[in-house]
Amino acid sequence: MIHHSWAEPFKIKMVELLKMTTPAQRKKALQNAGYNTFLLKSEDVYIDLLTDSGTSAMSDQQWAGMMLGDEAYAGSKNFYNLEAAVKKYYGYKYVIPTHQGRGAENILSQIMIKKGDVIPGNMYFTTTRLHQELAGGVFYDVIIDEAHDSSNLFPFKGNVDIGKLERLVKKFGAKKIPYICVATTVNMAGGQPISLGNLKDLRNYTNKHGIKIILDMTRVAENAFFIQQREEGYKRKSIASIVKEICSYTDGATFSAKKDALVNIGGFLALNDKNKYEEASNLVVVYEGLHTYGGLAGRDMEAMAIGIGESVNDNHIRARIGQVLYLGKKLNDLKIPIVNPIGGHGIFIDAKKFLPHLKQIQFPAQALAAEIYEDSGVRTMERGIVSAGRNSKTGDHYYPELELVRLTIPRRVYTQAHMDVIAESIESVYAKRDKIKGLEMIYEPAYLRFFQAKFKKL
Repeated sequence: MIHHSWAEPFKIKMVELLKMTTPAQRKKALQNAGYNTFLLKSEDVYIDLLTDSGTSAMSDQQWAGMMLGDEAYAGSKNFYNLEAAVKKYYGYKYVIPTHQGRGAENILSQIMIKKGDVIPGNMYFTTTRLHQELAGGVFYDVIIDEAHDSSNLFPFKGNVDIGKLERLVKKFGAKKIPYICVATTVNMAGGQPISLGNLKDLRNYTNKHGIKIILDMTRVAENAFFIQQREEGYKRKSIASIVKEICSYTDGATFSAKKDALVNIGGFLALNDKNKYEEASNLVVVYEGLHTYGGLAGRDMEAMAIGIGESVNDNHIRARIGQVLYLGKKLNDLKIPIVNPIGGHGIFIDAKKFLPHLKQIQFPAQALAAEIYEDSGVRTMERGIVSAGRNSKTGDHYYPELELVRLTIPRRVYTQAHMDVIAESIESVYAKRDKIKGLEMIYEPAYLRFFQAKFKKL
């Protein structure tokens, strides 16, 4: 059997030169940043794996679309192009643009959640949970147990445990649950997908109890790829058709277009309920902008509309995830402890297993991210105790089972050679892992502390 390698379905038309730094320069930069990779200056970074949010390379068609921006305050033609794309590829009836995904989360939380409500979800996400809490709700994790084990090879670790959901319904009552938040390729679990079989079962259950399903569809195309590759009956179906089927089992969605849709800014709230849409349309004017621009320029909406179509192209998604799988295989071959199966948007190193000599309160994932940057100029980010934050009532740290360093791969930005450099740096750090020291937090902001917290070495 002949093995055909994946290859990028594009050619490079323009390059951005990168600054090369010395170990001494990187050490000083880390100290100035308080060992928080979010506080590093971009120009001091060689390969930037901090996030895939807003860091993708746009296509020539998207750049051409930027020149067609209708910057009218109301009724921009670019909004109607975006609306048509959402209906065509996702199937939702109504769409409200927002400046990015968290703008949609804020509006959704305010129109759906009352004080004392319970919001189940397949693992928390930082901004999502915060908006739910600020609206008076309480988040409950209903993801399957396999998701909390980095070495478990279950193919759909993003699945909802309907038994856990049933226990919440019995405890609080269905009327206290305005919706269940379902994420595709669950970020905090390592980019792990949810199966269509599980989503269908969830839809049947929620229909019986009058509970809505709201999709966090930020990386829905990546999730569709795993369904196509792993779930029976979908091998011959297109990514576009699978994406639309995923959306069909939900009542609405929040979307950060900065991921799948390949743009630098933008998002939307999509709904099927006309009354909720009208309520959201009224509220978006308060927080974002008119309901036909939602904090975006017309050119941004045009690029988003084009990017949505490009995101569900089978050749694009095969190459996008192929690059992630390539890096993951290299790290697995090097025996680096990572989350398996390999997820969609990045590689997640298990910092507890990488640095077993550090206690979780010594912020091992934060320390490891800093060490990787100092070694090579590769910027990664922490997804562990720092990201988890504190319990708003007790003030205690949340201690998540997974203490991860995320190597997030931007779309259409880096080459296979960059992946080799990253793997070599991780290998180098792993060889000296016993000497890596933990950190102490010396500055902690009130909300979403992982963005701005500062540390010092113990």
